[in-house]
Amino acid sequence: MLTPMLRCVAIAQFAFVLLLPPPSVAQAPGYVRVNFVKAGLVAGVGGGRGVLSYRGRNYHFTATGQSLGITVGATASRLEGWASGIRDVRDFAGTYSAVGAGGALVGGAGGVSLRNEKGIVLDLKGPKAGLEFAANLSRITISLR
Repeated sequence: MLTPMLRCVAIAQFAFVLLLPPPSVAQAPGYVRVNFVKAGLVAGVGGGRGVLSYRGRNYHFTATGQSLGITVGATASRLEGWASGIRDVRDFAGTYSAVGAGGALVGGAGGVSLRNEKGIVLDLKGPKAGLEFAANLSRITISLR
């Protein structure tokens, strides 16, 4: 038999557990690899394919992009990094935007941080080959295949 004090403690603990919010779907980062080719003079266009590895599965996607500003040249990039803020893998698809500047001469490194309308953030880095100077506003659309 419980004493009145222990009974109050047990009831308080039980009530505390009942009042806790239900567990939400935890966000997990996804690993992203993408090959992207870009060319332009003033305005640039590009496209590529990639893979999102998320919760033990691979999701293939296509990426198309355009940039407006100062863009001169052509490059090929092999980028990889992390996608954060994913609640549902379908949220990965969408239009991402970034403002940035960069360059490459024959070879170099590139990096970009992008965000879509659903709050997914891509932080990607990797080698870049070609010749390009860019200072522009970029927009990339990702579609799951």
